[in-house]
Amino acid sequence: MTRILVGRVAGAFGVRGEVRITAYTEDPLALLRYRVLTHEDGAPALTLQTARAVKGAVIGRATEVSSKEAADALRGLRLYVPREALPPPEEDEFYLADLIGLEAATPDGAPLGKVKALHNFGAGDVLELDPGRGRPTRLIPFTRDAVPDVQLAERRIVVIPPAEVGEREPDVEQSPQAE
Repeated sequence: MTRILVGRVAGAFGVRGEVRITAYTEDPLALLRYRVLTHEDGAPALTLQTARAVKGAVIGRATEVSSKEAADALRGLRLYVPREALPPPEEDEFYLADLIGLEAATPDGAPLGKVKALHNFGAGDVLELDPGRGRPTRLIPFTRDAVPDVQLAERRIVVIPPAEVGEREPDVEQSPQAE
């Protein structure tokens, strides 16, 4: 069963055992609707009883947390829900996790590998493509220009790889002009 990362425990909030969770969902309060948040392997992690939204996060009470120290001990815990618990995406939308494992090819059909992972280093989403056979992975910006077509039903994406950055030209030393 596929699990989707929906949040991460940021630590305690206050002194009464409330937990601050950074939400990776469009609506932070969706975490409360899922109630049982799990570890990646599906084992229960937190059961939210109450929650309120605050700037991309939720502050809430969880059955498993009764003190500030217990909440602080969970800092960094990644929280997941089963893929099936998420609402279906709108037409021409998809969950980024659905891209993992898709075949990547150029517009003319030349294979580029499989989507190994998705990253976001702050400037936007990036696909990591694994060409296989021990060759190094390749990072592709996940933009409409670089990935114009996502075909979930066919389990493939079309990628227009950006031009490779070449080696830097050597600096040309300027000599003073003779007068």
